[in-house]
Amino acid sequence: MATVTVTAAGRRRRTPLARREARWAYLFLAPWIIGFLVFSAGPMAASLWLSFTEYDVINPPEYTGLDNYRELMSDPAVARSLGNTVYYTALHVPLVMLISLGLALLLKRVGRLQGFFRTVFYLPVMTPAVAVGILFLLLLNTQDGLINRALGLVGITGPSWTTDPHWVMPGIILMSLWSLGSTVIIYLAALQNVPRDLYEAAAIDGAGAWARFHSVTLPMISGALFFTLIVNTIASLQMFTEVYTMYFGNRETQNSFNSDAASFYVIHLFQEAFQFLHMGFASAMAWLLFVIILIITLIQVKLSNRFVYYEGEDK
Repeated sequence: MATVTVTAAGRRRRTPLARREARWAYLFLAPWIIGFLVFSAGPMAASLWLSFTEYDVINPPEYTGLDNYRELMSDPAVARSLGNTVYYTALHVPLVMLISLGLALLLKRVGRLQGFFRTVFYLPVMTPAVAVGILFLLLLNTQDGLINRALGLVGITGPSWTTDPHWVMPGIILMSLWSLGSTVIIYLAALQNVPRDLYEAAAIDGAGAWARFHSVTLPMISGALFFTLIVNTIASLQMFTEVYTMYFGNRETQNSFNSDAASFYVIHLFQEAFQFLHMGFASAMAWLLFVIILIITLIQVKLSNRFVYYEGEDK
């Protein structure tokens, strides 16, 4: 074990062994540090600089100060895409959490078949995002889609999921539920870690099923709920691939509906950067999204002190 000596002046001085161990530690950390600087910190710094410039990839960047941010705040297309993204997030995250918790509670009761159903629920998560977009483009087709055919069997005329602006967002939210398997697995693991002694003590005290769920289950899995709240919120605010595949990567679909209904913030950012070559403006959009996600996450972390229970923590 490395040791540290203290000199007469009271200063801590590492022994040769400690210095050697530190060098080895930095050597093993070097791949991550280099990767972070090259692929994360470096591009972020470059993007921050470009957000203050006018840059079209072809010509050198031209410094414009805060012009991109001023345009960002007054651009109706940005406001519309951000509104669509926030609306989707506000509906998607609670739905995923509620449905996943319900499925996890059911999975906990299936006994020996639990492993099979865990696999079944998680397999959709492994499906490539582009494939999911194409799949739901077919499922939500107005004439031949499986969903509208199923509704027709019970006498319901299915809506125009992919062309009616009022039904585009519900269709996207329905599609997003396809990949909730990872959240189900997290909740199932959390439920299995709840001590049975707590349920037995609550039952002895006369607590019913709802009281046990409210007073025992929810507090004990609150950490998992908090984790999935943050992860799903961040993922929802960055929704891109599936929606772009369905509505912007398909010429037939793109020509048959008003694209404003499916214009998400990251899709608009992608178009500004790679379709219109407004790299400076797109960089400003990216930093605005970063700030929004940071603020929302900080608020969630702050509020978590009120409802997240950690074992061993004095309350």
